[in-house]
Amino acid sequence: MPARTAAKRLARMATVAGLSMALLMPAGTAFADAGFRHWVKSFRATAVSHGVSGRVYDAAFRNITDIDPVVLEKARYQPEFTAPAWDYFDNRVQEHSIAVGREMARKWKPWLDRIERRFGVDRYVLLAIWSMESNYGEILKRDDVMRNVVRSLATLGYADKRRSKFARTQLIAALKILQRGDIDESHLSGSWAGAMGHTQFIPTSYQAYAVDMDGNGRRDIWNSVPDALATAANLLQKNGWRTGETWGYEVTLPAGRKFPAGSMSLAKWESIGVVRARDKPYPDRSMNAELKVPDGRKGPAFLMTKNFFVIKRYNNADKYAIAVGLLADAIAGYGGLVNDWNRPFTKLSFEQKQELQQRLSARGYYDGKFDGKIGQASKAAIVSFQAKAGLPQDGHPSMEVLESLRQTAR
Repeated sequence: MPARTAAKRLARMATVAGLSMALLMPAGTAFADAGFRHWVKSFRATAVSHGVSGRVYDAAFRNITDIDPVVLEKARYQPEFTAPAWDYFDNRVQEHSIAVGREMARKWKPWLDRIERRFGVDRYVLLAIWSMESNYGEILKRDDVMRNVVRSLATLGYADKRRSKFARTQLIAALKILQRGDIDESHLSGSWAGAMGHTQFIPTSYQAYAVDMDGNGRRDIWNSVPDALATAANLLQKNGWRTGETWGYEVTLPAGRKFPAGSMSLAKWESIGVVRARDKPYPDRSMNAELKVPDGRKGPAFLMTKNFFVIKRYNNADKYAIAVGLLADAIAGYGGLVNDWNRPFTKLSFEQKQELQQRLSARGYYDGKFDGKIGQASKAAIVSFQAKAGLPQDGHPSMEVLESLRQTAR
């Protein structure tokens, strides 16, 4: 057979085979992957122009040929509702996170001593942040949560218009982390949006604050707890943390009056009836503070000092900073809240929430982890059970629901 004729026949066969494969693929997949690969190729010049080695870039993308669909799904379907205060705090400041925090305080005491001496940041605040960000590192073990950071950020940079500028900036920073040698590309993992390590730093924040606390030459927030906690401490210190001061005080409010917005001295707050809970005095009445009532006037009230607003530099949300402060105080052994959150039901303990999830699972309503954290899957399961049992379908993890589950199991 002449070579030209054979070549033409092979070309026709390849075309038919390619068409057959295309018909088997989901609509748009081949085009999307081709477009992504073209974007990766063209973005190389941008990364190089910002100081990333071409060799590092090529190595980072060696095994990345398509977008991460999980990343786009999470980016598209982030919850749009605002959780009530009790829901947010009950899942974060609870018996399990407090007990593990105390265990970690004992386990890492020598390093926490060194970190406190170097940065002046309260160890219990660092432990609370560790809990809030990665459940003391437990999420780093979960393949369903952790993603390849380069692939995640490239996916967002290419396909998510809202986050593309952010993602491209973070991608260049992530590549520079690889270039410095703190971690290799096979272990550069993070959340779907690129938050990394035990204390969940995005790449640019890592560049600004990462610390090699254990002295091995690498700033490894993925595998070194001392590095991760010191990095969090460095962020807080550089943003104005005041050593030896609290984050705020729970207070009681006098009935029937309005309060001024903004900050004023604790002495002035006290003069208008805003006094510290349990009738304790303020250690320094000249300190300025701002009033926060995250659950309305019927819930707990707080006077927030400077360190509260420093914690918000980690995550700019009042609820986050309050949860860090309350969890830190609980790990340290201080008393709980005098005025509890406004729950429209009887609260369950952590172990009772686990029992609730187990009983819902046994009845076929729930197939998640028995972790005592009531997320959307747990709430949906509760609603399904409530509907079947003829109960109000509010999705609350209440003693009433647990008792009903117990009775129906008899």
